[in-house]
Amino acid sequence: MALKSTAFRPIRKAVLPAAGMGTRFLPATKASPKEMLPLVDKPLIQYVVEEAVACGITDIIIVTGRGKRAIEDHFDVSFELEMLLQDKGHDKAFEAVRAISDMANFAYIRQPQALGLGHAVGCARSLVGDEPFAVLLADDIIHHPTSALAQMLRVYEEFGTSVIGLQAVAPEEVVNYGVITPEKVRDGLHRVMDLVEKPKPADAPSNLSVIGRYILDPAIFNSLEQISRGAGGELQLTDAIRMMLQGRVVHGLELKGERYDAGSKLGFLKATVALAMDSPELGGEFRAFLHDLKL
Repeated sequence: MALKSTAFRPIRKAVLPAAGMGTRFLPATKASPKEMLPLVDKPLIQYVVEEAVACGITDIIIVTGRGKRAIEDHFDVSFELEMLLQDKGHDKAFEAVRAISDMANFAYIRQPQALGLGHAVGCARSLVGDEPFAVLLADDIIHHPTSALAQMLRVYEEFGTSVIGLQAVAPEEVVNYGVITPEKVRDGLHRVMDLVEKPKPADAPSNLSVIGRYILDPAIFNSLEQISRGAGGELQLTDAIRMMLQGRVVHGLELKGERYDAGSKLGFLKATVALAMDSPELGGEFRAFLHDLKL
């Protein structure tokens, strides 16, 4: 049975962890943040910022680390560039550049050590405060007419509980994810009864894996302070959500759309092809190019 919270509050803030080293993309990420790798015509992180803003989120909190200054510069105003574009009459480019800094209120906080996703989210506590918030991972590109976060907000608005994004994966792949023990509410929606991080296939309670979208009650911060290092020697967000289950209801939603792990080279290439094919500007010529390759 799904329970409804009586403490519904709108989601105004989103946390974007972006302090990772991007080692899977070396040497490209030696001096450039992984989140700034261009996916068609925008850096990876801009896609999730736009997803959040389109859902009504006004405050974007980016958790950064050493060598991530390019992210802050990207979302800041660039007076020199804007003046140059205006002087040259490049109005469309000027509007695109100005829109980036006007999208939301941006705030940044440093994660001093790479101690896991749970630690990164915990670093944002002072900026989030005592209100529910979203977490979006730039690595996860979920391609669908209705964004992943928009799908989850419908559940949040219905039940007023924390919501985590889910994807069914092959049994042998569960070792790469947090996996839930589900209690079915309706098709595609589950109450989360338990969570385990990176289980062996034989020990997995299901094949429903947690992917990079979350809507979280602020009680998660108390749980994050209590957990110990888990899988990989890191502070796991899934462990904190599991602890939160003792007193709070959490729902898991199987997200519609094609998910690309843009944090891997192959996933990044797949996402590039998919988004390029759908691009109003490039899609026609790119599809013709792929057709001519006679793959």
